[in-house]
Order: sequence, then C-alpha cells, then structure tokens
Amino acid sequence: MAMKISLSMWSVHTYWYGGKWDVTDFLRFAAGTKAEGVELLSVFWKDRERELPEIDRVLDELGLEVACFCACNNFVSADAAERAAQLREVKEAVDMAVHFGAPVVRVFSGDRPDETMPVDEGMGYVLEGLKAAAAYAEEKGKVLCLENHGLFAGRSDQVLAIIREVGSPALLGTFDTGNFLLVGEEPSAAVQELRGRIGHVHVKDFLRTEPGAEGAMNALDGTPYVGRIAGEGDVDLPYIFRELAASGYDGWLTVEFEGLEEPAEGSVKALDYVHEQVELLKRE
Repeated sequence: MAMKISLSMWSVHTYWYGGKWDVTDFLRFAAGTKAEGVELLSVFWKDRERELPEIDRVLDELGLEVACFCACNNFVSADAAERAAQLREVKEAVDMAVHFGAPVVRVFSGDRPDETMPVDEGMGYVLEGLKAAAAYAEEKGKVLCLENHGLFAGRSDQVLAIIREVGSPALLGTFDTGNFLLVGEEPSAAVQELRGRIGHVHVKDFLRTEPGAEGAMNALDGTPYVGRIAGEGDVDLPYIFRELAASGYDGWLTVEFEGLEEPAEGSVKALDYVHEQVELLKRE
C-alpha cells in the first residue's frame, strides 16, 4: 500500500484570509507535522510571479512534495467569456501542477448563478468545460480530479456520470469524505460507487448536530452538520481507507480540516489520526 498523507492549505485558510500567513508560512507549518506533502490552491496566490521563486525554494528546503494543485473554477455560466475565463483558471492550475510536479489537479463543476438557469443547461456548460480542460491536462501529462461538491457533482452517481460522459483518462474524481453527507449520501457507499475512478482524496469529517449549533451547515435535506477532526465525526474513515487500499488506490490522502478548533491544532490532530490509520493498514 503506497498511500501518502498531505495537508491542504484550505485547512488553515482563516490564517491566510486574516493576513497572518502566506503560502510559505503554511509550508513551514506542514513540514512540522505528519504530512509528507501539501495541497496548494490557486485562490491563495497574491502575486504568483513574485511569490513562486520563494515557494519553490522553501519546498526544496523542507523536502515537501506537492500532492495536488487546486483550481477554483465554476463552469456554470451563460456568459461564454466567463466560461473561457474559468477554462483558463483550470489550464493555469494544470501548468502549476506541471511546475510543482504534482500528479493531479482538483477541479469543480460549478453551481448555477440562480434558480432560473435550467439544470440541463448548466450541466452542458460543465461538460463543455471539463472536456476542454481534460484535453489540456492529458496533453500536459496531468489528471484532473473532480470534487464531489455542489448541485451538479455532489453525489457519487453524478461524479461518475460526468467522468463517463467526458470520457478522458485525464478526468477522475477527488473523493471528499465529508461532502457526501451534505447531499444525503453515505460516504461508505460512495467509495464503492466510485471504485477505480478516484484520483485524489480529501479527508474530512462531519458530525450531525442540533439546528442552530455553532458552525452548523445544513445538508440538502436540512440536516445540520458541523466539521470535526478526522475520526471524531460520522464518516467511517477506517472503512473508506480499507476500501481505497483494496481497490489499489495509491494516491494521496489529503487532510482538509474544517472543524471548530484552532486550525493549526485541528490539522495536527487530523493528520495524526490519518497517519495512525495508514500505519494500521500497513500491518494488515
């Protein structure tokens, strides 16, 4: 079993948005944890041309791999110029994956701007964008990984249908262990549905809570959930890790902490838990 553990910078996004950390601060933090690699996101660039040389230097100094580079795209727009801009966002993310040597690029499908747009129209834009993006990724030797997120690709059957419709070896799924709960799907069932189609994994945990609880987010059916440290919520992570291993998955397990604890503390505890589970798997 060759699965490795990384940490997404999204886990500590409040530090970046609060002006406390930049990318290199995150890298130095990650290097002091159980993470072997990191996931970087396009949304955290301020001045890419200025920042990139220092990021490269720090990555080399710390010996960290870049597990995934994330595009933050939304293909669902009736404006052709906006869709072209979103395609550029993904292509630039592919270029960054090439630069960093990351094997995969996380992508989104997108969400409707409002309820007046027919779902079929929106899905057409998603497929149009992902087909063009996958062609570019294949040309560059990278794989796009569609995250289960939003109206068009929230459930495993939706992700699978899009992957099949695009029909490219350069499009697989980013399996987000927590997001399935928000669309009323059991993650343990989703990992079976997407078996063999998973190119990247986001490890997060959600716990069902009371309406109005601090930090609660509502699933599509109104069920309230709150983010938790991996292993402390409703997601059966040991089962998912075993199923991934049994399916031959040899990619990254990327912790994406979204709990209420201090982000650095929560990230460390989540990484420790995932590391413990991976070590148990190695002994089985």
